[in-house]
Amino acid sequence: MLYQIFETQRSLMEPFADFAQAASKLYGQHNSPLGQNPMAQRVSAGYDLLYRLGKDYEKPQFGINVVQAEGNEIAIHERVEIDKPFCELRRFKRFTDDNDTLEKIKGQPAVLIVAPLSGHYATLLRDTVRTMLKDHKVYITDWKNARLVPLSEGEFHLDDYVNYVQEFIRHLQGKYGNCHVMSVCQPTVPVLAAVSLMASRGEKTPLTMTMMGGPIDATKSPTAVNNLAMNKSFSWFENNVIYRVPDNFPGAGRRVYPGFLQHTGFVAMNPDRHLKSHYDYFKDLIKGDNSSIDSHRDFYDEYNAVLDMDADYYLETITTVFQEFKLVRGTWEVKNPEGQLELVRPQDIRTTALLTVEGELDDISGSGQTEAAHKLCSGVVRQAQHHLEAKGAGHYGIFSGRRWRDVVYPHVKSFILANSQAQGSKTSGRVAARAQVAAKKAAPVMKKAAPAAKKAVAKRVAKKAPAAPK
Repeated sequence: MLYQIFETQRSLMEPFADFAQAASKLYGQHNSPLGQNPMAQRVSAGYDLLYRLGKDYEKPQFGINVVQAEGNEIAIHERVEIDKPFCELRRFKRFTDDNDTLEKIKGQPAVLIVAPLSGHYATLLRDTVRTMLKDHKVYITDWKNARLVPLSEGEFHLDDYVNYVQEFIRHLQGKYGNCHVMSVCQPTVPVLAAVSLMASRGEKTPLTMTMMGGPIDATKSPTAVNNLAMNKSFSWFENNVIYRVPDNFPGAGRRVYPGFLQHTGFVAMNPDRHLKSHYDYFKDLIKGDNSSIDSHRDFYDEYNAVLDMDADYYLETITTVFQEFKLVRGTWEVKNPEGQLELVRPQDIRTTALLTVEGELDDISGSGQTEAAHKLCSGVVRQAQHHLEAKGAGHYGIFSGRRWRDVVYPHVKSFILANSQAQGSKTSGRVAARAQVAAKKAAPVMKKAAPAAKKAVAKRVAKKAPAAPK
């Protein structure tokens, strides 16, 4: 019922939001009669703020058209590579007319960025994608809003998430021979499970895993987010945050954790900060500080755009990650597409290098939660395990903004490059070794063949030689 009430309220608010936007423009036009009022700038700012507080925020676009790389401007074409019921594998293909640059980017590593399915859209990682595109072939998981997925598409469980990741990894491996995987926040857990299962089956695993700010072991340094998930029962979540999608959406009847409830929780974590941010925006509108105005709008266009999560997936994540800690206790079993249960064993991973990244000031995934992956991946040699704590960075700072670009990304780039080159050296070494073995096997044959070859050559020479003069 709450979902229907919210949608009704939103529909009623929509005309008022449109009016506030129109009024803000009228008072903001210096040439209009209303704009001549001494208080016009303040009134315009007030209406603008009302509009932004009352408007509906739709899914943003990545909007990455060009990047600067190798000293040239590279065009980006965004397209869907694989379309699944609950997710799109989105590729950012790079184009350039410069032949030298084209040759360089062709040989760069392919990276699958697994975006979080935890309220916001994958566009929250726009800065991550834009930065990675300078030196990598980039793919990202673009999760769909569950309220737009018809019931006919079936259910979506945490097991399905893990299976999706495995399918996407295999897709990149099929195109490029191998790939690298980066997970940000929530997906660190299902990504580790996906790679573990591939390793246990003897499949080829990615060259590297980069895990950033995720709850691998939520028992370490629990945050307010962790405590809520740990201290409330499964039935509490099912009875208080799960609702059915109203009839006016394609996914009508689907059980979901609605985006508007998640957004309320996000804001409730730091209400003073958001209040101050909106008041500062109001003052910037009055002053005409366009740079600050644009920054505020860009941030909240992204922050306020939320999606519904399928109830089965959400509840299973709460239970598996935050209540029963199945990954760290070694009790997590994942159902594969054939319906068989497989035990998640991170210790089986041997050929995938591991980098974990944490923010010093992260208030969502506490200190040590992501680093715990190293202990679980005991099969990975110590030299292939690395950890970075980004000083002064909060949760968002490790994948977006100045600290991501200046502190975290250089480590990620060198980690991926080093392991790509190491793999190339191993491949070259194996090719050389095979050539040496083949040469050794061929040597006795060539030895036996040598006298016969000499005789054959002598015969041909004798036949062709001219008769001696008498």
